[in-house]
Formats: sequence, C-alpha cells, structure tokens
Amino acid sequence: MLDADRMVASVEAYVTSYNRSDLDAVCAVFAEDAVVEDPVGTPPRVGQAALREFFAVGIAAGARLTLDGPVRCAAGHAAFAFHVDLHWDGTDTRIDVIDVFTFDEEGKVAGMKAFFGPANMGAA
Repeated sequence: MLDADRMVASVEAYVTSYNRSDLDAVCAVFAEDAVVEDPVGTPPRVGQAALREFFAVGIAAGARLTLDGPVRCAAGHAAFAFHVDLHWDGTDTRIDVIDVFTFDEEGKVAGMKAFFGPANMGAA
C-alpha cells in the first residue's frame, strides 16, 4: 500500500505544477486511464487526453490553487481542502474545494473527485 508521504508529495506536485501552468506535470500525476469527476455530479473525464483538455482550460484561465490545511491520507486515498483563485466571467473568483485522490499501485492518481457547488463560489 502507498505510504502517506508519497500521497502528500503527489498532491503537492499537482498543486505546484498547476500554479506553474505546467500542463505536462499536472497530467503526469495521473494514471493513463484516470477518471476525474470535477465537480462531483458532472460527467467523468476519462484518460489522459480528456484530462489534458480539462486541465488546460483552468490553466488558461489563470487558476491558482492554495492548500487550506494538511493533506489527509488513508487506505490509498488523499483528501485535501484548497481554494482556487481565478478570473472567471469578468470577475475575480474564489472556489473552495475538497478533492479526494484515489491512488493506484504505481502511485499515480487513478481517480479524482472534486467536491464544491455554487455555495462554494464567490468573489475573491
């Protein structure tokens, strides 16, 4: 089973890579057949091509991620609270999110679920 230090390092690599606008490094955190549901309740995006397209939109919008506390790890999963600052529809916006990563045996993110809704979005 994956240890907590490795899962935390993957979360930190995701956040750091996103903030550097490094699409290749963001996608490298994920398995080839990873499934991303962002936000939960929307159609899942499956595989590297779909993830690359999805993450490119956020990076192009200038999204910046900030962890809001420690990463919590248990049984091959990492949960973390963070917020996203971006300029969206002509407004500086903040989105408060909780992501849950599920890791495969190689230490790649096999699944990501992002929990937030309209009540978690507002002016920055």
